[in-house]
Amino acid sequence: MDRSLYERLGGIEAITAVARAFEDRAAKDDRINQKFARTNLDRLTKEFVDQLCQDTGGPCTYTGLNMRQAHTNMGVTGGEWDAFIEDFVATLNDFNVGKAEQDELLNTYGPCGPRSSK
Repeated sequence: MDRSLYERLGGIEAITAVARAFEDRAAKDDRINQKFARTNLDRLTKEFVDQLCQDTGGPCTYTGLNMRQAHTNMGVTGGEWDAFIEDFVATLNDFNVGKAEQDELLNTYGPCGPRSSK
């Protein structure tokens, strides 16, 4: 039987470490850090971990808004979305997440940036 993406990523500990490292990277990125300026980062990290965990086949339950609802009225530009994805991929690379797992993870969310109708 094939292992779930959750298992291949290393489970909750690895997902939590990636989420925290991504948060640190995004906070230093002048292209997007203002989008997080008024955000409760502890809450955001928990929701990000829960969402990643659930969406990759883990035991967590994500109770937050879907991506379209969560980002409505934030005015996210295409450049900001691209910067977000670049930072996320760079973080995954820092943790030696394989290309196949990265692609599967990113495809789980689909194009949910400002250019998408999702």
